[in-house]
Amino acid sequence: MGTDRTGSGLGRFGHTHDRRQEERRGGNFITHAIHGDTCVAVASTDRAMRSKGITAFIFEKGTPGFMPGKKEDKLGLRASETASVIFEDCFIPDANRLGPEGLGFIQAMQILDGGRISIAALAVGIAQGAYESALKYSKERKQFGKAISEFQAIQFKLADMATQLDAARLLTYRAAAMKDKGRKVSKESAMAKLFASEIGVKVCEEAIQIHGGYGYTKDYPPEKYWRDSKLCTIGEGTSEIQRLVIAKQILSST
Repeated sequence: MGTDRTGSGLGRFGHTHDRRQEERRGGNFITHAIHGDTCVAVASTDRAMRSKGITAFIFEKGTPGFMPGKKEDKLGLRASETASVIFEDCFIPDANRLGPEGLGFIQAMQILDGGRISIAALAVGIAQGAYESALKYSKERKQFGKAISEFQAIQFKLADMATQLDAARLLTYRAAAMKDKGRKVSKESAMAKLFASEIGVKVCEEAIQIHGGYGYTKDYPPEKYWRDSKLCTIGEGTSEIQRLVIAKQILSST
């Protein structure tokens, strides 16, 4: 999901639709933009209605004027393709509209609620890999005649990492279970995504620290885990946006 304007406000799309044809400029940071066969894009069909005037449309690969743009040279998660999409004099019929007119914003919010759970799970998985790598290394690396896992400083790090991982995993399981039951998960998915992504980065940093100088090299996996983990604090809404979502939910319920 991306927009052609800065900011994370989903009500601020720059594309427009005149009921007869669809003309787009493009969107940035789209996963699988080059190899994906189908793209769902949204446009303002009635700017006066703001978020209630946003509608979703389906674009298929090969549609004239619809094409992938520049592939991003990312810090991490490099196996996952990220690129821009370009809409240049791209016209589509109203038959490509996805659902009723004006529901695009609600559809996007529903997708984000589920997507944030996926990012939380991704963060937990990356952090688990970093933790296991650090645990294994701490038992193998010897200093002063014994494994560094026998030093209290390393034990405290491992204990914190394991505890934080379990907490992140449980928040993610809760959000996923609620979604499976068809319940509203805006707050719970944002909580899971916020906590798991930030803890993920922290656990990966501690894994590098436990590896010492080797953790800063590509000979050991922690540096890759750290690079991969950072995106989880940005994609599907930054940590700052998650805090806004959580605050709005808890304040509106009181």
